[in-house]
Amino acid sequence: MDKTLKIIAAVLAVVVVASIAVLATGTLTSSQKPAAAGASAGTIYFFYGEECVHCHNVMPFILNMTKKYPEADIQLLEVWHNQTNNRIFQQALAAAGETTSGVPRVIAGTTVLTGEVEIPEQFESLIQASLKKKR
Repeated sequence: MDKTLKIIAAVLAVVVVASIAVLATGTLTSSQKPAAAGASAGTIYFFYGEECVHCHNVMPFILNMTKKYPEADIQLLEVWHNQTNNRIFQQALAAAGETTSGVPRVIAGTTVLTGEVEIPEQFESLIQASLKKKR
């Protein structure tokens, strides 16, 4: 029993440290650079909230697409704990003509995808269209 408690404590410690790192940086991984407010028109944003269950359900799909299309300018921005990212989110929403600000949300110019059904259904075609425009 004592060994099981030590393992559980170690796992919890790793989870806490990882959560603190995510909250401190406002992004999922250190390799993802934060977007600037004046990012290029070809940028595709995935906005999420750290504790959002729906966001976590979509995240594996989003990460898979970033690996499948490394040439696409896809930014993953946590907006509940990072005020800079939240301002970018608000600016992107306004530019797209949106009035609600729920997550998970993908915004590319004036195209907006929302939720764990619409994002997986349409995100890949949005990426492909964005890449065609760059060529």
